[in-house]
Formats: sequence, C-alpha cells, structure tokens
Amino acid sequence: MHKTMRVLTLTPFYPSASDDAWGCFVAEPLAALRKFDIESYVIAVEPFYRPRSTPNGHPAHWVRYAAIPGSLGLASSGTLLYRRIVSAVGRLHSVRPFDLIHAHAALPCGHAASLLSRKLRVPFVVTIHGLDVFFTNQVRGYAGQWCKDAAEAVYGSARQVVCISQRVADELMAHGNNIKATVIHNGVDEQRFCPAEGRNERVIILSVGDLIPSKGHQLLLQAFAAIHEKYPEVSCEIIGDGPQCLLLTRLAERQNIASKIRFLGRKNRQEVANAMQCCAIFALPSWYEGLGCVYLEAMSAGKPAIGCRGQGIEDIMQHGHNGWLINPGELENMISALSALLDDAVLRRRIGTAARKTITGAFTLQHQAARLVQVYQECMA
Repeated sequence: MHKTMRVLTLTPFYPSASDDAWGCFVAEPLAALRKFDIESYVIAVEPFYRPRSTPNGHPAHWVRYAAIPGSLGLASSGTLLYRRIVSAVGRLHSVRPFDLIHAHAALPCGHAASLLSRKLRVPFVVTIHGLDVFFTNQVRGYAGQWCKDAAEAVYGSARQVVCISQRVADELMAHGNNIKATVIHNGVDEQRFCPAEGRNERVIILSVGDLIPSKGHQLLLQAFAAIHEKYPEVSCEIIGDGPQCLLLTRLAERQNIASKIRFLGRKNRQEVANAMQCCAIFALPSWYEGLGCVYLEAMSAGKPAIGCRGQGIEDIMQHGHNGWLINPGELENMISALSALLDDAVLRRRIGTAARKTITGAFTLQHQAARLVQVYQECMA
C-alpha cells in the first residue's frame, strides 16, 4: 500500500495577514506537494523581538523563540530555536512520525533541523534562498565567522542542500566542502500569473521589489529620466517598500519625472499579478539576486522582463528570446533595453509569448514539487 510521506517544514519565511508575499515561495509549493502524497507540517518561526505575525490562511504553526536581537545573535539562533521546539516536535513525532525535515535557510532553521535530525534520527534537507549562503555579507567580524562555521556545519550534515539557482550553488560550492547540492528553481502559479486575455495593455514599466540599493531602482529611475521625453505616454510603477523610499522619491523629483512615477508601496499577491497583466515591460535591474521570483511571475504573465547578467535568473532567461539581460549597474545598457522594447511592440509580444512558454513548460509550482519529491525520495532511500 502506498504510504504518504510526512515532512516537517521549518521556515523563517511564511505569508502572514500583513504580508502575503513574504515566504510565498515556501508556502505555495506545499499545495502542489500534496498531489504527490506529501503531507507537510509547517512550523513558521520568528524571534520574540519582532512584531507577532497573524496567520493569513496558509496552514502553519507559528512559533516565537528567544534570540539575541540583531545579527550578533544569528549564529546561536538555531540552538535557541531547537530548544524552543524540541519537546513539541518530539511529541508530534511519537504520535505520527516524520519521514523528513525540510528547513529553509541554514540559520536558524537549518541549524535547528540538524539538531532535530540527530535527536529523531530523521534525515533533513535545507534550501538556500539567497546568495549570502554563509551570512558573511549580513554579519561581519567574529560574529560573521561564527555564522559561517554554523552554516558550513548545517550544509555538511544535510542529506541534501537545495539551491534555487546555479548561481547560488556556485556560491555554496566555492567555499564549501563535502556538500551534496542540487538546483531546484522556484515555481510559479501560472494560473494566477497569466496573460490578461482581452485586457488593453497600458504603456507602463513595472518594477516589484524591496526598496533597497541592490534591487537597482535608482538605475531604473535614471534610465527612465533619460527616455521619458521620447516616450511621453510611458509611466513607471514601483511596487515595494523599504529604506530607499525617500531617496528614490527625491531622485524622481530632481530628475523632473515625479509625475510619471508611482510608488505604490506593498501590494498583495493578487494585486501584483494584476499589475503584471497591465504593464508593457517588467524591469528589476537587481545586481544581487539568488533567482528572483518576480522575474518568473512577470514571464508567466507573458511580459518581457529585464534582469541582470550574472544573477540567478540567467539560468532561465535568454537574452532577446524570453527576456532581456543587461550588465549590472550600466546606465546605457538600461536605457538601451527600455528603448528597444518600447520601440517595438512586436518584439515585446514575441518575448512575452516565449517567456510564458518557458514557465509553463518547466517552471510551474507542479514542476518544482516534482523535483522536490525526487530529492525527498533520494534522501529516504
């Protein structure tokens, strides 16, 4: 008789009532996994010093744990999380055993998973979602070295390390030894992020991402300022929030493009999908991106997306075929990309059609789930 596999998922990223996009890349594949007889018990974790999250409908058990605030406490956070959950997980395991533990990010969840794995004698895998695989860009000095040591121990003891792109895998393998790694790209809900049949496309350049330096919004605004007089009908909408909001607003004012730029703040998943259906071009010239789900979502919506070379999206996006790639930080490259796409509606449609075909052919949530199931089965063998 076929047996359902029971997986304990530990994650610091998970959708909440206040932000249904945070951790959607963890939550959304779980429904697809159920079709493969994978039952996931999710523990979503947050340190005690952050505002308490309110669940938004995605099944999960929220746990708050003690931790030293800030990056200084990151290296020890896995141990503290383990102590917080070990008794409860042990009771759950005694009633209905877990077959596997899947942690997201080495710290704190991967570290806690490695300790639970030893305690319960259950294998674990860990997924890396960004380029800072050893946390040394996030944490400096001795604390950074402690984080690196802790992360290396997690990767070395994991049955499998899942990387969301080859770029992430290369970063991991450049500094890690004796690590068994595989690449599984994030998938897209191709039914939500789909072309809008019969809806008139507006000439909007859309960007979606946190307003932080690495996302490249400054470059986008500078390029828009250089072209806006040639394309007076074009506007730019930016979805997201962050520490650069005021700086970007003032930049738009200095460049005399404030009337053409709309800062929309955070939007929920459906609002983002609607915005992608309405835009003509998606642009996020991020120069520090493990993969970038928003590129995949824009591609799934049938839009030409502009990303940067040397980032995770280069696994999937082929310049001029199903997307447009520029060199990171190069203003003239960004100006040329926008001009080429704005000048040629046929080119936009051709790239958008190829982009949609790329996603539906290999990068949906179902494709991601099938690859995860294969990794789970290998770990159980």
